Amino acid sequence: MSPAQLAAVSYLARYSGHTHKLYTFQLRRWFEWCQTNGLDPLVGIQRAHVELYIRHLGAGGLMASSVNTMMHGVRGFFRFAHIDGLIPADPAVYARLPKTHQDESRTHGLDRLELIRFLQVAQTLSVHHGALAYLLGINALRASEAAAVRIEDYSETLRGHRVLHLVGKGNKPATMPLTVPVLRVLEACRGQRTEGPLVLRPVSGKPTDRRDCYRMVRRIAKAARIPRHISPHSLRHAAITNALDAGVPLRDAQILARHADPRTTEHYDRARGNLDRHGVHFLTAYVAGV
Repeated sequence: MSPAQLAAVSYLARYSGHTHKLYTFQLRRWFEWCQTNGLDPLVGIQRAHVELYIRHLGAGGLMASSVNTMMHGVRGFFRFAHIDGLIPADPAVYARLPKTHQDESRTHGLDRLELIRFLQVAQTLSVHHGALAYLLGINALRASEAAAVRIEDYSETLRGHRVLHLVGKGNKPATMPLTVPVLRVLEACRGQRTEGPLVLRPVSGKPTDRRDCYRMVRRIAKAARIPRHISPHSLRHAAITNALDAGVPLRDAQILARHADPRTTEHYDRARGNLDRHGVHFLTAYVAGV
């Protein structure tokens, strides 16, 4: 292998699953562009080359946010090549990326009444639909996380709370409390079983995967007469936005969502533009006696 290929293999070995596939695709695009322009993908690359590639992605029709996403793998590739001593400097560290202004998540979640109806209708379809709906819409699990929940994962009581242990995105372990309504639905789904996957396919009884979660969510949304596309992430989005609307502090909402960066959680805050909550009101009241 060439030094560039060896560096790519070494970098991609850090990842698995969807992240590995995404970064592999992004590096393949970078390698193809370098080959077309007679460049080595690693040795001799300057910041100007990286910025020309960024411009090439934009000229190809990608939105600014998509260009930034496409550069995640490329920037990481150079960063770790520099750390490993394969190149004297990182040419991508100061490359200018397109500016994006994304104040809110573009996912169409559910408001409070829609979420209540979704949870109620889910329980009428089957106990498995009900358990999935509560895991997604109350505990803000991702589709793959909800499908992976096992009965043994929520058997422990910690400090007076029944808790759910799970491994989330990036193989990060997490412990979440289960409220009484959630626990009641999970216990109904469990039935007489003492171990194994919790949410099963209602007809075959086989364990679910993330694709099954998408199908089950769509069926619930149709039965609940929600007139737009609803995905498992819509339910996670609904859990976070409704928690913020209910007055949950941003830090606690971040813990619920398990976001590493609070700015990610802020994208879900629908009330940030509410002028009634603007800081000038509190500041004016504070200094009114001056």
